[in-house]
Amino acid sequence: MTSHPHLAWRKSTYSGSNANECVELADADGRVAARDSKHPDGTILTITRGGWNELLRGIKNA
Repeated sequence: MTSHPHLAWRKSTYSGSNANECVELADADGRVAARDSKHPDGTILTITRGGWNELLRGIKNA
């Protein structure tokens, strides 16, 4: 796998500055890209913004 240097990855503000086990997000041409911060060269999930919002709503309502 290769890292994706063209994506500007960011951690949640809820993660704190010393958090090493986070989900990182990036804008990927209008989609949301997500990866595990422990494995930056691993699998990247991409999802539409609408799908991402629906996922967050489902998590909040669980």
